[in-house]
Amino acid sequence: MMDARRFWEVFRKRVRQPDALTGIFAVLWCLVWLDAQVWFRFPPWFHALAFLCAVPVCTYWIRRSKSVIRHRAVLSASYIPAWVFIAHLPLVFSAYSLSASLSAAGAFGAFFIGLAWAVWWIDRETKRLASTNVRRRSWDPRRLAAWYFGKKNPRLRQSTFTFLTYTLLFGLISMVLTRITGCSVYEAPLGGGEQEQLRQVVQIQRVIKKKYVINPYSSVLFNPPPIDDVKLSVLEVTEHLYKIGQGKGDGAGYSAGTTRGKVRFIRLKYEGGDWDQDMSRGSDLNLLTEYGVRLGQPVSDRPEPMEIARLKTFPARKSPPMVYMTGQQGINLSDSEIKTLRTYLIDHHGMLFGDNGGSSGWEGQFVGMMKKVLPTVEPINVYLDHSIHRIPYPLPKLPIVAPHGRSNALGWVVDGRLAVYYHPGDIGDAWADGHSGVPQEIWESCYQLGVNIIHYAHSEYNNWLENTKE
Repeated sequence: MMDARRFWEVFRKRVRQPDALTGIFAVLWCLVWLDAQVWFRFPPWFHALAFLCAVPVCTYWIRRSKSVIRHRAVLSASYIPAWVFIAHLPLVFSAYSLSASLSAAGAFGAFFIGLAWAVWWIDRETKRLASTNVRRRSWDPRRLAAWYFGKKNPRLRQSTFTFLTYTLLFGLISMVLTRITGCSVYEAPLGGGEQEQLRQVVQIQRVIKKKYVINPYSSVLFNPPPIDDVKLSVLEVTEHLYKIGQGKGDGAGYSAGTTRGKVRFIRLKYEGGDWDQDMSRGSDLNLLTEYGVRLGQPVSDRPEPMEIARLKTFPARKSPPMVYMTGQQGINLSDSEIKTLRTYLIDHHGMLFGDNGGSSGWEGQFVGMMKKVLPTVEPINVYLDHSIHRIPYPLPKLPIVAPHGRSNALGWVVDGRLAVYYHPGDIGDAWADGHSGVPQEIWESCYQLGVNIIHYAHSEYNNWLENTKE
């Protein structure tokens, strides 16, 4: 008991209250950062507000710093929360491409700030050790007399060594952080349901006009409507079943899901094209919202732009059932990205949804990419009688916002399922805010097709999980 009391007395003397509060805040800040990158439990506005709370903490330590070195160190440390806040703020307004640009620019800034500190530290240490004698062969990079610097231009070689070593360490740390942000798992919502169509119900609405009692001796003359005049109007109403899913379980969802699972929308980032088309106009989020409302399943509150390389960091049985890819320019993938996509589609049982964003040449780019990803699989026409066009919404025709060549969908079949679905008509435009001016019947059909594709991918993935249980 005395030892514990003595420990807390020493702890209170050595750890001042501001230090303890700052440490607690730093831990909470890291947890919020992890949630923004991995867990997705809170909306973007909450993350932005939490990151903004770092301002008074940083301001306190900046004002309290007396020495020049400490003041600069606090300013450098404050750069990290400021960078994270500025890069995250555009996500509140769905400006995902701007957020990615600010994040990349911030990484360059962090690199040069760290490089400046590395150069300062090695120069200070070199001057401090210059007066000490070296009696044997030195391996210390802080000494100009280190044997691997040689006798000619040791200062230049030391600077080069410092730069290369720092760059390597910065790259390794960045790789680890990138891997951490990609080590999330995908979990569908727990539930069940049947593979049913959402029935279109025709209801008759009787609109009865007002009845007028006329004084036949009145001097006011007008033509009243017949007393029993009834206008009939036909309304088409969609019956929401709220039990759409796959497998046995309570509520709408998937039997292999979890109670914390949500349906998410992952959009692939790639070089060579405008991968973020319509994303800033709410395209992905609008479809996610419609999916949740129409099928009664919990959905994420944001879309997720993701590099192709990050797909390989998902566990095989916790991978996204579907990823989305769009654009209208070129598609340039590395051999590693091609291999990652192949592993995702075959080994992880995933599905790729390609949407031509507005170019007759993008189809050729997409088909050419698939020849590398699945070289032994030939594309087929996906007709309207396929289940992806029938469940849960039966589509009378393939919705096309803007034709870019063909009028039918293409598919790549692996083990009896559609592993890849290609749409030629830019349906992402119809999901965006304002629906790009297309008629209601078009954008409604585009929402229905998007819901069908997401549900098809999750159902096939759920079947695979259930059939491969240990």
